[in-house]
Amino acid sequence: MHLDFAQVLTGEPRDWLLAGWLLSLKLTLLTWLLAVPVATCVALCRLCPVGPLRASGATFVEVIRNIPLLVHLLFWYFAMPELLPETARSWLNAHDAEVVCALIGLTLYTASFMAEDIRSGIRAVPGTQLEAARALGLGFLSSMRLVVLPQAFRIIVPPLISQTLSLWKNTSIATVIGTAELMYQAQRVETASFRGIETFGVATVAYLTVSLAITACGTWFQHRFPARTL
Repeated sequence: MHLDFAQVLTGEPRDWLLAGWLLSLKLTLLTWLLAVPVATCVALCRLCPVGPLRASGATFVEVIRNIPLLVHLLFWYFAMPELLPETARSWLNAHDAEVVCALIGLTLYTASFMAEDIRSGIRAVPGTQLEAARALGLGFLSSMRLVVLPQAFRIIVPPLISQTLSLWKNTSIATVIGTAELMYQAQRVETASFRGIETFGVATVAYLTVSLAITACGTWFQHRFPARTL
């Protein structure tokens, strides 16, 4: 079988694949930047001594992570806009609704898993650290922010890298709502060129390359900043 990669690596097909790859990277980066603070807040709620906050954090995690990502994306794209006022709906439709809805769905879904990793990291820090901070007069949030979280985040680097890898791969599911990420563009190129092996071969290499880069960054960080607790 003769493989002609030139048909998918030159001209318009190349531009489509490059645009999709860049959008996938953008979705991954923006989702990560939004998901980490959301996950941290949820984890703190789950550890908070206030009962209603603990319950709200647990509800968020159990509800979000036990629903498939595909359902999340379909809900945010097809159902959520129907609940918005007309002005908000018009704004959404004028500003890449597919990308915005994909970002919302990916952020909440990723945050629900990261929250449990962060909570585990916080609980791995010796309780005496929190007690000492409270004894010095710091409140719960200040103790967490200044004493516990800096130690916890070093501990949870491996699971966070795993979640980042999952996030990168999960961006491909956004194709179901028309988000023009890498998989969407690969299908577009395959339809136009009838070069399925070449097209999806290139897409596979693109996904693998970024995945290996994420893993390498995580490995470097672990060696540069090894996990320690006081």
